[in-house]
Amino acid sequence: MSIETVRLFLREKGFEDRIREFGVSSATVNLAAQAVGCEPARIAKTLSFLVDGRCVLIVAAGDAKIDNSKYKAQFHTKAKMLTPEQALDFTGHAVGGVCPFAVDPDRVTSYLDVSLQRFDTVYPAAGSSSSAVRLTCCELAQLARSAGWIDVCKGWQETEF
Repeated sequence: MSIETVRLFLREKGFEDRIREFGVSSATVNLAAQAVGCEPARIAKTLSFLVDGRCVLIVAAGDAKIDNSKYKAQFHTKAKMLTPEQALDFTGHAVGGVCPFAVDPDRVTSYLDVSLQRFDTVYPAAGSSSSAVRLTCCELAQLARSAGWIDVCKGWQETEF
């Protein structure tokens, strides 16, 4: 079970006590925000893509959307999301619970989008569609073994008047 794998991973790192499990679904940004009790933007959604035969995970703010031109400039290919079956195969986590924790670094590379940096704490999934873990952005970067911060999203920036 994926959440048990994530629980063991986070236990080894000293973060198991941050996991929250819910009696309701947290499989979408809005459902997760309701379950956690936070604004949707603080949900750190993990998007999975296929790049040169490898899985690339991009963890972004809940209100951010992939900007195709920024994505192509970063990865030199068109954005192609994994199917639910591919996501499970590559990450070990089913869609709705995909997270950058306890994944095989030989098959998966994780990045964090700058859309998250405006928050002190964020809430990525913890391996199931009814869980989340409260982390700072620095903790998330460390635990996700992030390959770096990237800017591939749109729609989240505050507009200036």
